[in-house]
Amino acid sequence: MTRTRSSSRSRYAPDRGLAARMATTMFLIGLLYVVFVGVLLVLLRGSWPVVLLITGALFVGQFWFSDRIAALGMGAREVSRAQAPELHGTVDRICALADMPKPKVAIAESDVPNAFATGRGERTALVCVTTGLLRRLEPDELEGVLAHEMAHVAHRDVAVMTVASFLGVLAGAMTRVVLYSGLGRGRDSTMGAAVILVPVVSAAVYVVSFLLTRVLSRYRELAADRAAALLTGRPSTLAAALTKVSGEMARIPGKDLRKAEPYNAFWFAPAFSSEESLGRLLSTHPTLEQRLDQLARISARLGEE
Repeated sequence: MTRTRSSSRSRYAPDRGLAARMATTMFLIGLLYVVFVGVLLVLLRGSWPVVLLITGALFVGQFWFSDRIAALGMGAREVSRAQAPELHGTVDRICALADMPKPKVAIAESDVPNAFATGRGERTALVCVTTGLLRRLEPDELEGVLAHEMAHVAHRDVAVMTVASFLGVLAGAMTRVVLYSGLGRGRDSTMGAAVILVPVVSAAVYVVSFLLTRVLSRYRELAADRAAALLTGRPSTLAAALTKVSGEMARIPGKDLRKAEPYNAFWFAPAFSSEESLGRLLSTHPTLEQRLDQLARISARLGEE
């Protein structure tokens, strides 16, 4: 049963720290976006209509379709209540507990034990679990994971991450456009220099946007853990799920982990294809120890009340 509400508030604990970080990230990303487009217009002044058209089209495409593209890339397949009654039942319980609309429910055929949420808001939200996660977790552990993913929807950080990651995509796309379309091969030295300068500016923009999104991504995972633990009142089950998922990752074939690794920003727990993976150094998630320590503190506090 799908419910609608006039209010966008849920019973998930609000996180002012997350809200402040999202606002700061969006402001800095927006400022960076304006600077980037301004530099392109100066360097490619003879082609400014093309620049505006491409940047505008990419922005619209990224905002409206990136969540669907990510879901398709991770193999999400929406399932009905008849196809997955227990999964739907768990999502229904969390929705009732959180007083929020029910998202779409999906399953991805993958042995990598994981879950993710996408969507620009509650009305377009989708929560997906892999078949590997369903096989490995107990019902209460699965509830903790799904509560974590739905906290992302309630906090709206999925939408912020989608928009925040756009600038890096735009920078790379504009570099390819300049290099392969000949926009910078003008009749004067300034236009010719654009071929060199645009990739340099794009690289700088990508690095800054990458770092901003990484900082936000790590905090939002801690915020979702915290909100899920407080909503369910059982931080120990979420900790058990985290420990089990992280431990099982070591048993997954490298080829499966490599397929999952590009989508680590969405996953409940990151997938790394090797111990030396660069992703470990620039992870989208806090360490397992940080997440477990926070849940232990919440468990102790709830036990005192």
